[in-house]
Amino acid sequence: MCLPVREAARAIVVAASLAAVARKAVDGTHTPGVRMELTKRGDYAVRAMLALARAPDGRRISVRRIAEEMTIPVRFLPQVMGDLAAAGLVEATTGRAGGYRLARPATEVSLLEVVEAVEGDSRRRTCVLRAGPCGVDGFCDVHDVFFEAQDAMLRTLAHARLADLPLRRGGRLAEGADRPGRQGE
Repeated sequence: MCLPVREAARAIVVAASLAAVARKAVDGTHTPGVRMELTKRGDYAVRAMLALARAPDGRRISVRRIAEEMTIPVRFLPQVMGDLAAAGLVEATTGRAGGYRLARPATEVSLLEVVEAVEGDSRRRTCVLRAGPCGVDGFCDVHDVFFEAQDAMLRTLAHARLADLPLRRGGRLAEGADRPGRQGE
C-alpha cells in the first residue's frame, strides 16, 4: 500500500467515506465533514478544468480569467496548465486571442485523469504500517483493506466526468456559467 504511517489515520477516514461521497457528488447531494485532500497543484488543476468544462461552446479562456473565476493564484496556474497540456487534457493557443480549452469533451475527461496529470500515478507504494515499500517483506495486516479502499477511490475518480459534476455557486464559478451539454433540458 502506498500511504506513509503519519497519514494512516487520515487515510482511514478517507477510505471509509470517499467512494460514497464521490457517488453522491455526481447526483448532487452533499456530505459535510469529509476529508479528502489534494496537493495545491491537484486542487488548482481540478478547478481550472472545471472552469474550462463550463466555458460556453469550448471558448478559450485566459490564465488570468481562470485564476480570477476559480480563485487560483495566477503565478502558479501557467505551470499547472502546462502539465494539463502535456497530458493532452487541454489545448493552448498563444497570442492576444489565445487561452486554453479542453482537448476533449467534458463528458470524456475523468477526475482521475486530471489529478494524475499534475500529481502522477495515484497508486501509493508505501506500506501503511511499516513506512517502507509495500510487499517487500510480505503484506501487513491492513494491506487488503487499504488496497481495496484505494481501488474504490480510483474507480470512483475514474468514473466521475467533468460534465457530470454539480455546479455549486460556492465553488467560485462565475455567475451565469452553464454546465456543458445541459442546454435545452
